[in-house]
Amino acid sequence: MIPDWAVERRRMVDTQLKRRGIRDPRVLAAMGDIPREDFVPIESRVSAYSDAPVNIGYHQTISQPYMTALMAECLELNGTERVLEIGAGSGYAAAVLGALAREVVTVEIVPELAALARSNLSRTGREANIRVIEGDGGLGYPPESPYDAISVAAAAPEVPAALMEQLRDPGYLTIPVGTLDDQQLRVIRKHAGRVQWRIATLCRFVPLRGGEGWN
Repeated sequence: MIPDWAVERRRMVDTQLKRRGIRDPRVLAAMGDIPREDFVPIESRVSAYSDAPVNIGYHQTISQPYMTALMAECLELNGTERVLEIGAGSGYAAAVLGALAREVVTVEIVPELAALARSNLSRTGREANIRVIEGDGGLGYPPESPYDAISVAAAAPEVPAALMEQLRDPGYLTIPVGTLDDQQLRVIRKHAGRVQWRIATLCRFVPLRGGEGWN
């Protein structure tokens, strides 16, 4: 029996997001509208709204719904921003960001996943303001910089300098930082020439690949 996906989305918003403190109405609306089931492999579709990451192949995952919502909320988007995402994966988080910002550039190092993200975004009608770039996300994407916000969906040993350089002042960057097994989700704010950061939560992401990540 095929689940009622609209019901599953509402349940996910109510039980996984609101109960954990996600309050931004635009984030809640985006998460309740975007068909997450269309961004997971067919064989894993039954787990599309589970409270956990879902494997999408190539040693990568689509993040837990709560983590996607938390990272988006921490960027404090109002709809006018150009956002850089690192780690397109299947395209789901980019779709969420695209509903919240004016423009999204998402970088994916795995060619097959970059192609998958483009396909998923096109098939779900979400591609209009989202560009998928194949490349090393730790280096950012200088041609479109600076960015009002940057979201990194892979863990790094340190915050890549290139990303800080490409972050506009004022601007926000979210990134998991730590070891391969345990990280802090850091929310970094650049404002008036100063950089401050806080820990949003403890987390565990797949490792950032490339020159600024884990080889």
